[in-house]
Parts: sequence; structure tokens; C-alpha cells
Amino acid sequence: MTETSSVRYEPDPERHVAVVTIDRPEARNAVNGEVAYAIEAALDDVETDDELWVTVLTGGPRTFCSGADLKVVSTEGARSFTTRKGGFAGIVRRERLKPLIAAVEGPAVAGGTEILLACDLIVAGRSATFGIPEVKRAIVAAGGGLFRLGRKIPPTVAMEWALTGEQFPADRAYEVGLVNEVCPDGTALERALALADRITTNAPIAVQQSRKVMLEGTWAEEADAWRMSRAATDVVYHSEDFKEGMQAFFEKRPPKWSNS
Repeated sequence: MTETSSVRYEPDPERHVAVVTIDRPEARNAVNGEVAYAIEAALDDVETDDELWVTVLTGGPRTFCSGADLKVVSTEGARSFTTRKGGFAGIVRRERLKPLIAAVEGPAVAGGTEILLACDLIVAGRSATFGIPEVKRAIVAAGGGLFRLGRKIPPTVAMEWALTGEQFPADRAYEVGLVNEVCPDGTALERALALADRITTNAPIAVQQSRKVMLEGTWAEEADAWRMSRAATDVVYHSEDFKEGMQAFFEKRPPKWSNS
């Protein structure tokens, strides 16, 4: 992809990880059209690169994302920071196979929280804050927050967040299950990369299929969930990495995944 002044894209094929950084500190990393299309392009690149297995999305050391750029909203309308494939910020409706980890420092509010809800895992610095305060501006959280939040945290807590518009600290987000890890400020990216490394030790095709069944099967009818599980098993069993995993086990050595 072509890097922009608002988003940095740093693929590391040897580590099998790509880091995507929202970089608009002068606007508290608010999302405009450039940010949305750059994030979408980065995810496109990861999805098509066989050497990249996990993405880490961050916003730098002070602010993850303050949501939509309201100056853009007032002059250009909400569609200016949505993409056809990904929706808001190029991500909230983006279909993908590969895991996405958010590394959060500082505020991740409004659309920032909705971006997080599109991620699979979240690592947060202790001073990070979360919330969907749209009601305070007579706006509806239309980027998925109003239905995804209650899937990630207890519905009564999600209702409180939605109706009060208040912000909540990282410790509370961890307590209710939104965040996977709270770490010292300034270390969220480091800890997220460590989490990515733990994932990339595993067979990428098995990780992708496991993620798919988790996402689609958790709320599915039991019979449908079993069908999804069998389909994922069939995909993995016919892969070269399945053969490699078995061979490595019998030879008592670390596997060498080919992502095929």
C-alpha cells in the first residue's frame, strides 16, 4: 500500500506481523477520509500477503483515536470517512481472516471504541479510556458500537455506557472483559506485539479458521455451529501445515509453517 501522512504501515514479514499506526496527533487521531482509506488499504495488504499473519493497530503514545473528525462531518458529511468495503475508518465492517490486535494508549472513545470493537484482541495502557459518548452531542454511535458492545461486555454495562455517554478507564474495561491486558503506560504496543508473537507460533491457517468459527459460531444455533466447526476442520486437515504439525510433533521439533 502507499503510506500516507496520517497512517503509517510497517510490515515485518520475518515476524509475520504488520503494525498500522494512526498518526494525526494534531487532531487527536480523529478519522478523516485519508485515515479510513489508508487503514482499509493496509488491511487489504495484510490479507493478501502470505507472510503476514497478524496485524497490530495503534495510535501512538498519547491517543488511540478520538473518533470521527467532527470538522469533516460538519463540512463534508459522514460518508467522507467511510469506505465501501470497511465502513467507518475502513475497518468496522471489514471482513477479514487474520487476527487484529489493538494497542491502546490514551483515549479510544466514540469511533475509537467502535474501531476497537472491530478488533479481535485489545491491549491497553493503564491511562487508556473508552466510551461511546455520542449521545452527548445528539449523535448515535452508528459504527457498530450499539450492538457490538453488548456482545463484548455484559449487556447491562453496555447499556450504561451507551446511555450515559461517560468514559471508563482501562481497569474497568478489563474488569468487564473488553480488554485482554492492561499494562504500564507506554508499553501497549510492546505488549501487543508480544501477544502477536504468541499467536504466530501457531499454524496460521488453523488460527484463521479458529477465529472464524469463534466469531460466527458463538451466536449461531448449535447445529450450525457444528457445521462451521466441521468445515474449518476440513480446511485445516487438507493443508500442508497440518502435515507439518504432525511431522514436527513426532520428530519432537518446532514446526515450520508455510501458511498453505
